[in-house]
Amino acid sequence: MNTKITQLKQELSKAVIGQETMIEGLLIGLLCDGHILVEGVPGLAKTTTINAFSKLFGLDFKRIQFTPDLLPSDIIGAQIYNPKDHSFSIKKGPLFTHLLLADEINRAPAKVQSALLEVMQERQITIADETFKLPSAFLVMATQNPIEQEGVYALPEAQLDRFMMKIVVQHNSEEEELEIMRKGANKSFTEVQKVLDIEELKSLQKEVESVHIDKELEQYIIHLISATREPKKFHLNTLANSIMFGVSPRASIDLYKASKAKAFLRGKTFVSPADIGYVVHDVLRHRIVLSYEARAKGILVDDVISTIVETLPIP
Repeated sequence: MNTKITQLKQELSKAVIGQETMIEGLLIGLLCDGHILVEGVPGLAKTTTINAFSKLFGLDFKRIQFTPDLLPSDIIGAQIYNPKDHSFSIKKGPLFTHLLLADEINRAPAKVQSALLEVMQERQITIADETFKLPSAFLVMATQNPIEQEGVYALPEAQLDRFMMKIVVQHNSEEEELEIMRKGANKSFTEVQKVLDIEELKSLQKEVESVHIDKELEQYIIHLISATREPKKFHLNTLANSIMFGVSPRASIDLYKASKAKAFLRGKTFVSPADIGYVVHDVLRHRIVLSYEARAKGILVDDVISTIVETLPIP
């Protein structure tokens, strides 16, 4: 493993215990300039983790608690009129940052969710007639609470597709929770120190881009993607009635980039089929739309992805 990545993880362990899946997901997001959707119940260190990441890289961090009464201007900012000199000025919102925690994003109404689309995809914000470019290191980590059913607005497919990965966060093990309990009660968590700056992060991003991937594995990724759209073509007849819509072209790009980043985090200079297998569920699970029949039978998206991975021949 890259020594800088080892340093990052060691420093991060001062503030976050366990949660390797979420930590690796955020690292992949930063290394690939992708946004991350995290699903998990409250209290699993989601805010703590992204805040610690901002300190590791010396980046700005802001948090928005999404609520049903939120307005687009509350997150992007607004044009303010000054009656004294009859002039207008721009008041920038919390989206002007490096790392943004969009907490419980599915509690926000459609107008607020759509306001994020331009920002996440184009990396720019338009207020009145002015357009502002966001910093080169910009990541949105949005959270969803799976147990909340009242007062929530399901994210539209167009917005879900803007997220590179969807990470499902589980509870810590009993040993980890014991350590969390002791440190939390004794206030013995220590402050995370800066390890890398933005320029060093860009250097790591270039190293990830240079990770080699064989043509056979590139074709394997395309087959995985195509199997979600035309399962019968790959002899996955049992899935034909389970999938209503397959994944978009963004999924192939993100799976390609995430596989390279995963290989890099494992200390390798080339992608193996295992690296693709490690990230395929996280990249595809929020992009496949199941049929009503599949949902009625209790079929899960992760099961569909597993069936595709197990059926398609590995190069």
